[in-house]
Amino acid sequence: MLQEAESAEKVLGQIITGDEKWVYGYNPETKHQCSQWKSADSLTPKKARQARSKVKVMFIVFFDMEGTVNYEYVPQGQTVNQQFYLQF
Repeated sequence: MLQEAESAEKVLGQIITGDEKWVYGYNPETKHQCSQWKSADSLTPKKARQARSKVKVMFIVFFDMEGTVNYEYVPQGQTVNQQFYLQF
Protein backbone atom coordinates (compact mmCIF):
# COMPACT_ATOMS: atom_id res chain seq x y z
CA MET A 1 0.00 0.00 0.00
CA LEU A 2 2.89 2.36 0.73
CA GLN A 3 4.27 1.77 -2.76
CA GLU A 4 0.89 2.66 -4.30
CA ALA A 5 0.59 5.73 -2.07
CA GLU A 6 3.65 7.20 -3.81
CA SER A 7 1.39 7.64 -6.79
CA ALA A 8 -1.32 9.54 -4.89
CA GLU A 9 -3.37 10.38 -7.98
CA LYS A 10 -3.61 6.70 -8.91
CA VAL A 11 -4.84 5.81 -5.41
CA LEU A 12 -7.27 8.73 -5.19
CA GLY A 13 -8.64 7.89 -8.62
CA GLN A 14 -9.79 4.51 -7.33
CA ILE A 15 -11.79 5.89 -4.38
CA ILE A 16 -15.54 6.30 -4.74
CA THR A 17 -17.56 7.81 -1.90
CA GLY A 18 -21.19 8.68 -1.43
CA ASP A 19 -23.62 10.87 0.43
CA GLU A 20 -27.32 10.82 1.27
CA LYS A 21 -29.64 13.82 1.51
CA TRP A 22 -33.35 14.32 2.08
CA VAL A 23 -34.82 16.43 -0.72
CA TYR A 24 -38.14 18.24 -0.26
CA GLY A 25 -40.43 18.87 -3.21
CA TYR A 26 -41.59 22.40 -3.94
CA ASN A 27 -44.27 23.68 -6.27
CA PRO A 28 -42.91 27.12 -7.11
CA GLU A 29 -45.09 29.66 -8.85
CA THR A 30 -43.92 31.02 -12.14
CA LYS A 31 -43.32 34.75 -12.44
CA HIS A 32 -46.53 35.04 -14.43
CA GLN A 33 -48.62 33.14 -11.83
CA CYS A 34 -47.60 35.40 -8.96
CA SER A 35 -47.94 38.70 -10.86
CA GLN A 36 -50.63 41.14 -9.70
CA TRP A 37 -52.09 44.36 -11.05
CA LYS A 38 -51.37 47.40 -8.89
CA SER A 39 -51.59 51.12 -9.27
CA ALA A 40 -48.48 53.26 -9.44
CA ASP A 41 -48.99 54.66 -5.93
CA SER A 42 -49.88 51.38 -4.15
CA LEU A 43 -47.42 49.41 -2.06
CA THR A 44 -45.69 46.32 -3.40
CA PRO A 45 -47.76 43.29 -2.36
CA LYS A 46 -46.21 40.98 0.21
CA LYS A 47 -45.58 37.44 -0.93
CA ALA A 48 -46.19 34.63 1.51
CA ARG A 49 -43.19 32.58 2.49
CA GLN A 50 -42.99 29.33 0.58
CA ALA A 51 -43.72 26.36 2.82
CA ARG A 52 -41.85 23.09 2.64
CA SER A 53 -43.82 20.38 0.88
CA LYS A 54 -44.80 17.09 2.48
CA VAL A 55 -43.14 15.34 -0.46
CA LYS A 56 -39.75 14.13 0.80
CA VAL A 57 -37.40 11.86 -1.16
CA MET A 58 -33.95 10.56 -0.29
CA PHE A 59 -31.27 11.41 -2.83
CA ILE A 60 -28.08 9.32 -2.89
CA VAL A 61 -25.03 10.37 -4.92
CA PHE A 62 -21.70 8.63 -5.48
CA PHE A 63 -18.66 10.51 -6.71
CA ASP A 64 -14.94 10.22 -7.26
CA MET A 65 -12.22 12.81 -7.85
CA GLU A 66 -13.53 13.43 -11.39
CA GLY A 67 -17.12 14.16 -10.29
CA THR A 68 -20.46 12.37 -10.08
CA VAL A 69 -20.35 8.63 -10.80
CA ASN A 70 -23.97 7.69 -10.08
CA TYR A 71 -27.04 9.09 -8.34
CA GLU A 72 -30.38 7.68 -7.33
CA TYR A 73 -33.69 8.92 -5.94
CA VAL A 74 -34.89 6.35 -3.40
CA PRO A 75 -38.55 5.35 -3.89
CA GLN A 76 -40.79 6.17 -0.91
CA GLY A 77 -41.07 3.26 1.49
CA GLN A 78 -37.80 1.70 0.30
CA THR A 79 -35.43 0.58 3.04
CA VAL A 80 -31.87 1.73 2.40
CA ASN A 81 -29.54 -1.07 3.44
CA GLN A 82 -26.67 -3.11 2.05
CA GLN A 83 -28.87 -4.91 -0.48
CA PHE A 84 -30.21 -1.60 -1.80
CA TYR A 85 -26.70 -0.19 -2.26
CA LEU A 86 -25.53 -3.36 -4.02
CA GLN A 87 -28.31 -2.96 -6.63
CA PHE A 88 -26.61 0.06 -8.10
